[in-house]
Amino acid sequence: MWRIWRLFDPLRTMVAQAVFLFGIAVMIHLILLSTNKFNWLDGPKKATVASAQSPTPTAVASLTTGK
Repeated sequence: MWRIWRLFDPLRTMVAQAVFLFGIAVMIHLILLSTNKFNWLDGPKKATVASAQSPTPTAVASLTTGK
Protein backbone atom coordinates (compact mmCIF):
# COMPACT_ATOMS: atom_id res chain seq x y z
CA MET A 1 0.00 0.00 0.00
CA TRP A 2 2.82 2.42 0.75
CA ARG A 3 4.07 2.13 -2.83
CA ILE A 4 0.82 3.61 -4.13
CA TRP A 5 1.41 6.80 -2.15
CA ARG A 6 4.88 7.08 -3.65
CA LEU A 7 3.19 7.34 -7.07
CA PHE A 8 0.39 9.76 -6.04
CA ASP A 9 0.53 12.85 -3.88
CA PRO A 10 -1.79 12.13 -0.91
CA LEU A 11 -3.03 15.72 -0.56
CA ARG A 12 -3.82 16.06 -4.25
CA THR A 13 -5.57 12.65 -4.24
CA MET A 14 -7.78 13.54 -1.26
CA VAL A 15 -8.68 16.94 -2.74
CA ALA A 16 -9.60 15.32 -6.06
CA GLN A 17 -11.71 12.72 -4.25
CA ALA A 18 -13.51 15.42 -2.22
CA VAL A 19 -14.27 17.45 -5.36
CA PHE A 20 -15.52 14.34 -7.16
CA LEU A 21 -17.80 13.28 -4.28
CA PHE A 22 -19.16 16.82 -3.89
CA GLY A 23 -19.96 16.89 -7.62
CA ILE A 24 -21.82 13.59 -7.38
CA ALA A 25 -23.76 14.81 -4.33
CA VAL A 26 -24.82 18.02 -6.12
CA MET A 27 -25.86 16.05 -9.21
CA ILE A 28 -27.97 13.61 -7.15
CA HIS A 29 -29.68 16.44 -5.29
CA LEU A 30 -30.50 18.29 -8.52
CA ILE A 31 -31.91 15.12 -10.06
CA LEU A 32 -34.11 14.58 -7.00
CA LEU A 33 -35.28 18.20 -7.04
CA SER A 34 -36.38 17.79 -10.65
CA THR A 35 -38.73 14.90 -9.80
CA ASN A 36 -42.31 15.31 -8.64
CA LYS A 37 -42.12 12.83 -5.78
CA PHE A 38 -38.83 13.87 -4.15
CA ASN A 39 -38.93 17.67 -4.55
CA TRP A 40 -38.74 18.81 -0.93
CA LEU A 41 -38.75 22.53 -1.78
CA ASP A 42 -41.96 22.89 -3.82
CA GLY A 43 -43.74 19.75 -2.66
CA PRO A 44 -45.69 17.48 -4.98
CA LYS A 45 -47.14 19.22 -8.00
CA LYS A 46 -50.82 19.13 -8.90
CA ALA A 47 -52.10 16.83 -11.62
CA THR A 48 -51.23 18.02 -15.09
CA VAL A 49 -53.86 19.50 -17.36
CA ALA A 50 -53.47 16.71 -19.90
CA SER A 51 -54.32 14.02 -17.35
CA ALA A 52 -57.22 16.05 -15.93
CA GLN A 53 -58.84 16.36 -19.37
CA SER A 54 -58.33 12.76 -20.40
CA PRO A 55 -61.52 11.09 -21.63
CA THR A 56 -63.18 8.64 -19.27
CA PRO A 57 -64.16 5.19 -20.53
CA THR A 58 -67.83 4.79 -21.40
CA ALA A 59 -68.39 1.89 -18.98
CA VAL A 60 -67.15 3.92 -16.03
CA ALA A 61 -69.09 7.00 -17.15
CA SER A 62 -72.33 5.04 -17.36
CA LEU A 63 -71.83 3.58 -13.89
CA THR A 64 -71.16 6.94 -12.28
CA THR A 65 -73.96 8.91 -13.94
CA GLY A 66 -76.78 6.37 -13.54
CA LYS A 67 -78.72 7.42 -10.43
